[in-house]
Amino acid sequence: MGSNTKGSLFALLAFAIYSTHDAIVKHLGVDYSTFQIIFFSVLFSFPLAVLAIIGDSTPGTLKPAHPRWVLLRTLAAVTSGMSAFYAFTALPMAQAYAILFATPLLVTVLAIPLLGETVRIRRWLAVLVGLAGVMIVIRPGQASLGLGHLAALLAATSGALSAVVMRRVGSGERPVVLLLYPMLANLVLMGMALPFVYRPMPLAHLGLLACMSVLGWTAGLVQIHAYRSGEAVVVAPMQYSQIIWAAVFGLLIFNETPDGGTALGAAVIIASGLYIVLREGRSTASATRPALHTRARPESPAAPRPSLLRRFISREDEAG
Repeated sequence: MGSNTKGSLFALLAFAIYSTHDAIVKHLGVDYSTFQIIFFSVLFSFPLAVLAIIGDSTPGTLKPAHPRWVLLRTLAAVTSGMSAFYAFTALPMAQAYAILFATPLLVTVLAIPLLGETVRIRRWLAVLVGLAGVMIVIRPGQASLGLGHLAALLAATSGALSAVVMRRVGSGERPVVLLLYPMLANLVLMGMALPFVYRPMPLAHLGLLACMSVLGWTAGLVQIHAYRSGEAVVVAPMQYSQIIWAAVFGLLIFNETPDGGTALGAAVIIASGLYIVLREGRSTASATRPALHTRARPESPAAPRPSLLRRFISREDEAG
């Protein structure tokens, strides 16, 4: 089996696991507030975070080297996770994914002021086409727009901001800092809201929350193996396989069938995203290539981006 084939299979598995994670979010969102779901999923993730932190042998403190950037990433990560969770509970899965697929497009735009990227006319056209696909999905003026649509758009935007900030300061910050601050912020902020929204949870639902945490971290680890096995330009497009899982889970579990507008808009967004990813993979003009390593969905509040886990593992390998 070739390395790119192996990388693609790992990536497909990772995004299948991510989609299962999101289906659990949607299932629990019927009965519980987004604040409560995030609070307990983050709480159950702390043992996994501690295991990852043990591998970080870099000397230093938890004080950020770039406090303003770390604060911005923390706020963006909290906003993207909370918005994405709410979008999954309020929208059909396929529609939520279609809007979240705009994240790499927005990464391309935000990379201009934050990373000094030069975006030429073809990539600009791809971004505009992709954003037009978003408009096809949400159909302003034709379909009733709700908080779920706004949440998905906010999740895509804040998720893109978080990714770009990671690209800017990630090499100068300890992984433990970038890992812990968003998790602690989620725990504190969601905990402050919890008394107002809390509903008692049976053991089965607590088990699902624990399962969510494990799925988020497992998917991240599998995605790391995907990028280690194959070229990024081959692995990255596999993120769009989530639309298939959205259709499967939507039909079998939530009795959802994607409509024509969602299918057409998703196709347009995916095509434009693939163009940007493939163009970045061929280009030698950009050293950062921000969209090439960006997941289609914002990071889970309970699990870090695979890039952070990859840094933990790399440091552990070096120590060993």
